[in-house]
Amino acid sequence: MSAPLLDIQTMRLSVKTDEGMAQILDHVALTLPRGRILGLVGESGCGKSTLVRAVLGILPRGATVDSGHILFENEDLLRLSEQELAKRIRGSRIGFIPQDPYLALNPVFTVGDQLLSVMRWHAPAPPGVTGRRARMRHHRERLVELLRRVQIPEPEAVLDRYPHQFSGGQRQRLMIAGALACSPRLVIADEPTTALDVTTQLQILKLLKSLVAEFDISMLFVTHDFGVVAQLCDDITVMYAGQTVESGPTAAVLADPQHPYTQALLACHPDRAQSLLGIPGRVPSPLNAPPGCRYAPRCPHAIDDCTRRAPHFAETGAGHLVNCRLAETQPEAA
Repeated sequence: MSAPLLDIQTMRLSVKTDEGMAQILDHVALTLPRGRILGLVGESGCGKSTLVRAVLGILPRGATVDSGHILFENEDLLRLSEQELAKRIRGSRIGFIPQDPYLALNPVFTVGDQLLSVMRWHAPAPPGVTGRRARMRHHRERLVELLRRVQIPEPEAVLDRYPHQFSGGQRQRLMIAGALACSPRLVIADEPTTALDVTTQLQILKLLKSLVAEFDISMLFVTHDFGVVAQLCDDITVMYAGQTVESGPTAAVLADPQHPYTQALLACHPDRAQSLLGIPGRVPSPLNAPPGCRYAPRCPHAIDDCTRRAPHFAETGAGHLVNCRLAETQPEAA
């Protein structure tokens, strides 16, 4: 098998705060094969956005990577300088679709000015095209074609319009076109359907799935909605309190979730929920994480050993990994 496009292992990251060092990520593991869509799931405050920022190299000041690696096409992104990330990675080899399309575009510049400027800096040189004017013309033609592909009406006229002239769904389509404009190998989508209504959300999900296949790219899709994961993602990684707790093929994880946290999240989905209570307790503060398993204080199945030592990954099926003490003891009990 070929090496995964994105491979994150033993990732530990802390941030200096006024109250001390906050351990935001703790031994995170994530693997994204080529040509697949991986859903990254968890409650707010579980470290999903921080992990994305680490991949893009846009961590806040005071953030320190304590251990681990982020291999992208067999190159450790943590070893690259800011200049290398800006020139060779962000926007070119890794595209990004932001969460809020209303805030992502500058209201004082036309859509064409903004998207074409990204292409001018990050798009690969078109073969056989020389000269500044010829490159600009090529970029404009490619962008118009992408806008047509993401189902924007009258794509030629769109470039001269301003963001306020588009609906939320249309703006998100503009952002998808912008993410694909520089021919990336990986697209990171940070909850791109959160600000959209249900009908538009479904349209965007279908569009993303078709574009991944058409352009032969991989996608890391950050979300808190298992319904979205079921519709879109090939694989899933569940995070809790800065740790990876379960990962595997989407169908296997949804059909037979092994970690108590994954089970609790699925039980909160409207299709399965028995009440509106949700999961008792809250995600622990990264300033004062509990010893052992971080989910143990909220887990109805916790045993004494869960609070004494951190669990280790156990494979419960083909590619289905669970980071839980209970999963470790199952083979012995059998």
